[in-house]
Amino acid sequence: MRKLIMTAAAAAFLASGGAAFAAVKHTTGTVKSFDGTAMSLVLDDGSTFTLSKAFKDPGIQTGEKVRVSWDMSGKNKVAEAVKIVK
Repeated sequence: MRKLIMTAAAAAFLASGGAAFAAVKHTTGTVKSFDGTAMSLVLDDGSTFTLSKAFKDPGIQTGEKVRVSWDMSGKNKVAEAVKIVK
């Protein structure tokens, strides 16, 4: 019985980790506007992101190409990380 419980728990743990990982999306584009005070980022294609409270600014400037890692929170796209692409 104990072996069955441990196997089920391990399967549930692995399944939940995969689901959480798959939820993060990535978008690449050029910065149209960035406001660190308002915690917002807009790309040239119109994609708008709210920046998470844990966001660390890598030195984003208008016109730079970036890769945004984001997830949905309600109707908002929340950027967890933004990386400048060379």
